[in-house]
Amino acid sequence: MIPFVDLKAQYAALKAEIDAAIAGVLDHGRFILGPEVAEMEEALAAYAGARHCVAVASGTDALLISLMALDIGPGDEVIVPAFTFAATAEVVILAGATPVLADVQPDTCNLDPAGLEAMVNERTRAIIPVSLFGQPADMEEIGAVASRHGLAVIEDAAQSFGAVYRNRRSCALSTIGCTSFFPSKPLGCYGDGGALFTDDEALATACREIRVHGQSGRYHHTRIGVAGRMDTLQCAILLAKLKGFDWEIGRRIEIGERYNRLLDARGIDRVAQRGDRTSVFAQYTVFVEDRDAVRASLEGAGIPTAVHYPVPLDGQPAYRERCIAGPLPHSRRAADRVLSLPMHPYLDTASQDRIVAALEQAIA
Repeated sequence: MIPFVDLKAQYAALKAEIDAAIAGVLDHGRFILGPEVAEMEEALAAYAGARHCVAVASGTDALLISLMALDIGPGDEVIVPAFTFAATAEVVILAGATPVLADVQPDTCNLDPAGLEAMVNERTRAIIPVSLFGQPADMEEIGAVASRHGLAVIEDAAQSFGAVYRNRRSCALSTIGCTSFFPSKPLGCYGDGGALFTDDEALATACREIRVHGQSGRYHHTRIGVAGRMDTLQCAILLAKLKGFDWEIGRRIEIGERYNRLLDARGIDRVAQRGDRTSVFAQYTVFVEDRDAVRASLEGAGIPTAVHYPVPLDGQPAYRERCIAGPLPHSRRAADRVLSLPMHPYLDTASQDRIVAALEQAIA
């Protein structure tokens, strides 16, 4: 069986650095907000090109803390894509606001800025575009709509850390950028973890306080907060992995572009990438008809697949009555057709050729 994501190969390549990082934390024993947390924040802020990075417990916490720092709550509306992981809308509801579901572009599956202006009203406070599958959304166009109406933009960059959009990195493209370090992400730790990025010092301060129960000092609670700290151990692991991150991103792009060439030559439909940005290919995703049959055929050939995501948010039981949604034809079509193939920096050409050949046979 070809691995869908090969974390074992990554660990083998970085074993000495990762083991040393873990041992360093075990040795000093500062497991909560130890020195590696601030060191990682500084390194990631410099990498992304943002003034501030705040490490938090997960990508979901990064989104929720961002909304809390912006004082978004009951009576407010936040525009989010309908085709995304549930966390994007989940945090809006947890903050007490209402998600307004927007449709996506049919080729990239990212939020379509064309219909945003008509969705804005006096209750709208923010837009959360998702940089899906590792490719930033149309952030300048989205930002222009937000600027005209005084809205915040929170990039859900859970899948796109390391991507470049018009010479700027994902996570430094908006009011706040949020990413995830879930193990399978392009930059992943060995548990849950996340971070948010901003150039706004006041927002950074608010986020730092919110992540520790709203404390501005020990037992001095100036805000309502959460238990949202990222463990020192996970930060140390990310610092070790960051040393090889540029190589891994280069490999992801190389492998993703080779997939493109192979599939295009066979007329197989796939998620498109725009020429003014890069994708870090957190997933490599194609569009297929009769997906269940295609998946079964690939599984029989020893090739794992995944579906990101099978149901738009307005079709999820927990969200049907909690969201505002209009027509979502592209989100529904994407949900019916998307299929993700194995993708990781250690995928060799022989395995990739085998995957493409099996896919071609499955859809014939």
